[in-house]
Amino acid sequence: MAESKPKRKSRASSPASNGNLDQQWLQEVQQLSYRDAQTALELTLAELQSSELEVEEMAGLYRRAEAYANRCELVLENVQQEVIEWSA
Repeated sequence: MAESKPKRKSRASSPASNGNLDQQWLQEVQQLSYRDAQTALELTLAELQSSELEVEEMAGLYRRAEAYANRCELVLENVQQEVIEWSA
């Protein structure tokens, strides 16, 4: 009998609950400061580069990285708009 690798635990308990968790998580990301979102993005990118990463996890990590990057961009755009308004 061949020995199998131990499986990594999944974060979502079921597909039905996954949607609710995703929405809650996205709402939390929208509240992050620029620094917190940037740090989370860097950590997620480092995790994506891991050689031990399961293929199935890549898509989820990519979506997380994209959400963190979008949050950073939004915060920068808001600050830029404020600076423009102050200059006018």
